[in-house]
Amino acid sequence: MINPKVFLTAEWRKLALAQYAVDAEILKKYLPPHTELDDWQGKYYVSLVGFMFLNVKLKGINIPYHTNFEEVNLRFYVKYKDGNEWKRGAVFIKEIVPLPAITFVANTIYKENYQTLPMKHSWVQQEHQLEIDYQWKNQKWHQFSLTTSSKAEAIPVGSEEEFITEHYWGYTKLGPNLTSEYGVEHPRWEVYPIKSYKIDVDFAVNYGNDFAFLNSVDPNSVMLAEGSEISVLKGKKF
Repeated sequence: MINPKVFLTAEWRKLALAQYAVDAEILKKYLPPHTELDDWQGKYYVSLVGFMFLNVKLKGINIPYHTNFEEVNLRFYVKYKDGNEWKRGAVFIKEIVPLPAITFVANTIYKENYQTLPMKHSWVQQEHQLEIDYQWKNQKWHQFSLTTSSKAEAIPVGSEEEFITEHYWGYTKLGPNLTSEYGVEHPRWEVYPIKSYKIDVDFAVNYGNDFAFLNSVDPNSVMLAEGSEISVLKGKKF
């Protein structure tokens, strides 16, 4: 029986995440109305995220040729007080996918900022390590790759990994006083210990001049989450 509140189901797998501290003033122009910036120990992070969408189903139905694909996004973290409850969520600067139909639906119906670009990925699993690589072509090929231990570990309570992965809401700025909200359900994830990483990305080309300075700084942290099955719930506007 399909839950009527569920809009989309899929698996998000092998999520590569690199966190960069950004001045709050840069993010405020992207902040959806009624939400607030959410910080980790006084730092306001953007995350570069690469992962695979697998076994995508829209209201329980597979869409031909749109079942498995890469995504790379840049996001930051917010919170919204709904009555007495604080909801912690993410706002996307841009989401890159290789499929035009997904971009069209996301941009026209949901007012997200998607872009269609050529993409590819590689997962190499060896006895003692994983090699994960995501690439996309925007003027040139950009790359985010990680080498990790082969055994995933539980995310410690109160850790930065928990902060980054436990934002269960998505928020989109629809207008000066209008925001959309949707929920994402998934179990607690595990992460792989990082051995090394490579980020060859022109942030200005991909995400605009506000983020050009990231070209010359190292990330504050890098992680690889295994991911899980996920459910995206139907949204609302406020």
